[in-house]
Amino acid sequence: MSAADKLCACGREKTRIGQDDSEQVEFIPASLYIIQHVRPKYACPACHDGVAQAPMPAMPIERGAVGPGLLAHIITSKYGDHQPLYRQESILARHGIHIPRSVTCEWVMKSAELLAPVVAGMKGEILRGALINTDDTPVDVQTQGEEGPGNHQARLWTYVGDPLHPYTVYDFTWDRSGEGPHKFLQGFAGTLQADAFSGYDRLFAKGEIVEAGCLAHARRKFYDARAEDPLIALPILALIRNLYDVEREAKDRWPALTQARPDPQELATAVAGRLALRQEKSAPLMEKLKQCLLPLQNELLPKSGLGGAVGYALNHWTALGRFLENGLVAIDNNAAERAIRPLALGRKNWLHLGSRRGGRAAAVLFTLVQSARRHGIDPFVYLRDLLTRIPTHPQSRIYELFPDNWLKLSQETATLAEVSSN
Repeated sequence: MSAADKLCACGREKTRIGQDDSEQVEFIPASLYIIQHVRPKYACPACHDGVAQAPMPAMPIERGAVGPGLLAHIITSKYGDHQPLYRQESILARHGIHIPRSVTCEWVMKSAELLAPVVAGMKGEILRGALINTDDTPVDVQTQGEEGPGNHQARLWTYVGDPLHPYTVYDFTWDRSGEGPHKFLQGFAGTLQADAFSGYDRLFAKGEIVEAGCLAHARRKFYDARAEDPLIALPILALIRNLYDVEREAKDRWPALTQARPDPQELATAVAGRLALRQEKSAPLMEKLKQCLLPLQNELLPKSGLGGAVGYALNHWTALGRFLENGLVAIDNNAAERAIRPLALGRKNWLHLGSRRGGRAAAVLFTLVQSARRHGIDPFVYLRDLLTRIPTHPQSRIYELFPDNWLKLSQETATLAEVSSN
């Protein structure tokens, strides 16, 4: 305020007696800047024998004029925020720099190839676990060459590791045959929770992998057909709702079940507690549900909505009841369906992938973005650091770059820095 406003009508200067504080949120646009690496050359003026010069610092993309921060921004924008590259091209242009999408596309491809070993290591970890949730979604891929112009419907698969192997890994396949899951899951000997896709049958037939079903999938069929006969559908839906009430009670009792990477002993206690609760409360409800369904299989037309729902539930009853035998297994496959959702959202924006190479790159980068989010990590910060370190990082210590290990090391480094500053 002005000096005149501080004067009283009596002529005396007013004394400050307090203040009012207020805040507003403002936005400062992102900045792009060029880092110039100056490397002087040195030579002997007498003998002119040899020139000495410092080596170039390690770059994410060899001879590429792009830094790890810009790469991380482009990748996070596309695979985390669903911004296709052509939109990013116009956004960057507003900031004063024109980068053709053909260039950013190649940057994304090379970044994925550079980061692929991290994803391969994470895949190995989830295969060592006791439980994997899986699902898939279609994705269009532009075809060319021998396949001719047009779009081909390929698949992106998700494989969600258990709480002690907390990574969400994606895979790209050219079709939806069972060969994709069979190849990916080689070496796995635990429980696979999925929908009733027949392509998994080959895995279950060997006896090394146990099948777990999805009660949400079964419920959805009854919900969709409820208008055919509410007197049949609604009591069944009520029983399923009661089963989910038990699951919510378990989560409230044992928070370790929902943590990204709980203490193994705490998780074991929580799993045992959930199993005991299910045996007490869920097992009778499942038996009651079965007794409701058995008479209906002879009363309903198999091709009707309700008939199909009853047939699905009874045909897969053993798999649907697996959660009563294993406390680690969820009542449904929603973990995998949640992991698929970002792909479905992104697909509405970027519409298709440009090639098989683009499909493989998408699987790698979705893996890193979604696994980072699973641990509450900002994907941009995580990817920027990975792209800075990966060119010189030893393969034997690739595990340090997994999201949970990376977060732990970052927190330890921050703590040491704080102690040193004090």
